[in-house]
Amino acid sequence: MSNVTPQWNKERFNLSGSEVTMKAVITLANGGYEKLRYQDVPIPSPGESEVLVQVLAAGVNNTEINTRLGWYSSKVTEGTEALSQNNSEQEHAADESDGGWNEQTPFPFIQGTDCCGKIVAVGSKVNPDRINQRVLIRCCIRNQGWESPENIWMASDFDGAFAQFVKIPASEAFSIDCDWSDAELGTIPCAYGTAENMIHRSNVKKDDQVLVTGASGGVGSAVVQLAKRRGAIVTAIVAREKFDDAAILGADRLIARDTNPVKELGECSMDVVIDNVAGDSFGQMTQVLKRGGRYASSGAIAGPLVSLDMRTLYLKDLTLIGCTGWDEPVFPNLICYIERGEIKPLLAKTFPLENIVDAQKEFTTKKHVGKFVLIPPQLTAEQKSKFSLHRA
Repeated sequence: MSNVTPQWNKERFNLSGSEVTMKAVITLANGGYEKLRYQDVPIPSPGESEVLVQVLAAGVNNTEINTRLGWYSSKVTEGTEALSQNNSEQEHAADESDGGWNEQTPFPFIQGTDCCGKIVAVGSKVNPDRINQRVLIRCCIRNQGWESPENIWMASDFDGAFAQFVKIPASEAFSIDCDWSDAELGTIPCAYGTAENMIHRSNVKKDDQVLVTGASGGVGSAVVQLAKRRGAIVTAIVAREKFDDAAILGADRLIARDTNPVKELGECSMDVVIDNVAGDSFGQMTQVLKRGGRYASSGAIAGPLVSLDMRTLYLKDLTLIGCTGWDEPVFPNLICYIERGEIKPLLAKTFPLENIVDAQKEFTTKKHVGKFVLIPPQLTAEQKSKFSLHRA
């Protein structure tokens, strides 16, 4: 557990001309794709309790796009897709200072919430035997301890994995032993951690009827797998054209996104709804819940403002659960599930890191199933020589 809160230096990307550099994507400010810059920057040095990880694969998530667009600001009322197409709202978001996250977004900085990598250097208080471990990084850090809900996120509060290297507290780099490829492991941290956190908090149990919205996306597809792993009976909402692809996730029932789930499933039919879509369909999600049902969410891609009939909430004894900071068992659970072969990756496509704009553009069309992953360039001879001495 790390109590480190990174300190920001706006000049940290300046080059003196003498240091060994790495390739990275810098997000300059709120705005469109023009705010993404692929460039040389200094390789970070790990602190005494940190490790330096060579990034082998970095997944693409909604949260990186949301942060760049300024969607987390409370002044923004549209869904992510609408915001990306609305220049006036985008410009308005760029003027906001709250960022809508924990603090003001620390532009310019390196995004990239997912990381599969290899430890190449360690701080003075870290066991050097960790060098060369393949790791997954826990991107959500409970920086004030597990008793506090406060949290910070790699790539939202400090530099992330859209680079050749990233530094992180050693406690957040989890060794992984499996036969998955680096790109497949790069699909896991943010989406599966978020999914497992919602399943954990909503206490999904064997034979629970669980409804999952947006089930073809990174988080939704992870929820389907993880709920099935617990023995739940899963109904997945996906676009009709994705039925064949979504069937491989193991959902017990598929219903089309353009249908009314209340009519399809009936009122009071679900024990749990896990919903990262929200928007106009929110009321239907509360209608399908049984008395005492649980609703969990960590996103609102169709729109953050919803209408709630309070009588439905209290007369049905519903529990609404917001999920951002991950609970302590979540990430260790995922490592075990992978190593025991209890879940499988859903890798849609890989892109070179320098093609991040192409990846994000295709990502926002929502025509894929699973995750897109960025692959950084191979190390240069100069970069390799830098790590001949491994202790920082």
